[in-house]
Amino acid sequence: MNIGIFSGSFNPIHIGHLILANYIVEFTEIEEIWFLVSPHNPLKSEGELIDENIRLQMTEMALKEYKKVKTCDFEFSMPRPSYTIDTLNALQAKYPQHKFTLIIGGDNWNVFESWREYDKILENYNLKVYPRLGYRISIPSKLKDKVEALDSPIIEISSTFIREAIAEGKNVKAFLPDEVYEYILRNNLYKN
Repeated sequence: MNIGIFSGSFNPIHIGHLILANYIVEFTEIEEIWFLVSPHNPLKSEGELIDENIRLQMTEMALKEYKKVKTCDFEFSMPRPSYTIDTLNALQAKYPQHKFTLIIGGDNWNVFESWREYDKILENYNLKVYPRLGYRISIPSKLKDKVEALDSPIIEISSTFIREAIAEGKNVKAFLPDEVYEYILRNNLYKN
């Protein structure tokens, strides 16, 4: 099976993530997407993340109605911080029957060469790059068979925006799956 790996902090997961995943599984050759909840992204400080198990639980809530989109806690048992190359290699070793494709945003594509062993990622895995406002996706011709720029909708909702809005007491119900929004309110998450 061709599995798309959509890795992130999902702090919290929001409808932008769901729209993108839905687009990819319906309009590309990717058959299933695994939302890989990262316990600690090496590019982010740990202090800005709420507990990984809470983020995983919210992701599970958001995805339960989607047959082709799953939650994945694979990195929870890996050394921290988790590096994408290590995760992809470990996934491929554990699930040799699957082909894994990394899904990243145009913002990450623009700094991809700063990722640990980015050349090994390009050598061994395909990438799908989704557009982000303000970021040009330029793919060198030598990578065209490995890297695809997606023509997916541009949804500019960020988890940072949602966290800040909740901290300010704003109603952001429309930006989150209902169950996730209710969970955040019930558990008083993202309040300063």
